[in-house]
Amino acid sequence: MTHELTALTLAALWQVVQYLLYAIPANLELGPGYTTSPRDREPSRKMSDGTARLGRALSNHFEGLILFTIACVVITLSDQSTRFTAWCAYSYVAARILYVPAYYAGLSPARSFIWAAGFLATVLMLLAALL
Repeated sequence: MTHELTALTLAALWQVVQYLLYAIPANLELGPGYTTSPRDREPSRKMSDGTARLGRALSNHFEGLILFTIACVVITLSDQSTRFTAWCAYSYVAARILYVPAYYAGLSPARSFIWAAGFLATVLMLLAALL
């Protein structure tokens, strides 16, 4: 397996961890009556700021993972894996891992810089595939 596909697998597993980090407190805070319902109405209780941030961080990872997946697949299928693209791939994973506690803690603008590092790593992989 290429380094890029390994990083993609790690990113997917991190998404599972993020889901648990969000789902457990969200279920505790909102209660099973709401979380097992069709959610046609707003919850009767509000989530804490930290839990809401974990949910937004999870959604953000879903969005970023799409582009990162494309970059990893393009690099791998075109047989263009290099030390540079491997470094970019692992940098993306590291940025995603650092992003969650930064977002949870409300570290602004640090979390935006962390997000930008992961996004830049993905863009550099895509550019490397074209060059």
